[in-house]
Amino acid sequence: MEIPIINLDDLNGESRSKTISLLHEACANWGFFWLEKHGIKEDLMDKIKGLVNQYYEENMKEKFYESDVAQALAENADWESSFFYRHQPDSNINETPQPIRETLKEFVEEQIRLAEQLSELMSENLGLEKDHIKTVFSDPFVSTKVAKYPKCDRPELVTGLRAHTDAGGIILLLQDETVPGLEFMKDGRWLPVPPAENHRIFVNLGDQIEVLSNGIYKSIHHRVITNKSGSRLSIATFYNPGGNSVISPASKLIYPSSYKFKDYLECYMNTKFSDKVARFKTMKDMLP
Repeated sequence: MEIPIINLDDLNGESRSKTISLLHEACANWGFFWLEKHGIKEDLMDKIKGLVNQYYEENMKEKFYESDVAQALAENADWESSFFYRHQPDSNINETPQPIRETLKEFVEEQIRLAEQLSELMSENLGLEKDHIKTVFSDPFVSTKVAKYPKCDRPELVTGLRAHTDAGGIILLLQDETVPGLEFMKDGRWLPVPPAENHRIFVNLGDQIEVLSNGIYKSIHHRVITNKSGSRLSIATFYNPGGNSVISPASKLIYPSSYKFKDYLECYMNTKFSDKVARFKTMKDMLP
């Protein structure tokens, strides 16, 4: 089962329609996908990964293995070593590791640009105004979780990160190129997400996109499993609604409701062989 791959270069030219359609299918049927040719500089991606890996080896690895989590192999704890960078609002950049700061900030700014591009494409696919998601997310809350999932000699006893969906909007993941561990639920089974290739970015959708799309797009359970082969890198940027954003399904996507069936039948008899979506809109327009 192949995870969808969206090549953003194909938006420019004759393949735009096909690419937009592939993105819509990925959001609706999968809730996660790969992005390639996304515009983020490859040397920037390599630099942030190198800096994080170096900082982990020099400052985080020993502390993790001495921690209560590592010592206890606790079933209800997450086998991870991580820190959070809050980009906006109220940046905490000065609380992040000094050797990583400037590169991390630059990288997250590129992730925001990419998330906003995706939000416009998703709005377009949903038949909404291009800036609908960006407007709803006004003053978005953007943060990044920088994590290593350390090598574990007893992977059957612990999980790297317990199964969950993400609360927010659009999640952009720069992940390890060699060590696996991320898994997403697909058709009732856990599907392993392979290590990244060709500087791809992995994307998944959060709960607020599912609500905003009235369930057309999906927020999917995922987890991280531990393994013996090595420590897995994960740099996940969360493009979320602002704290005061009011979230609801886009009105254009909501079915008509609270009408009498006889009124629907009357509309139906006049439009039986036309598009049902247009019929639903007619019913909504008729309601007080």
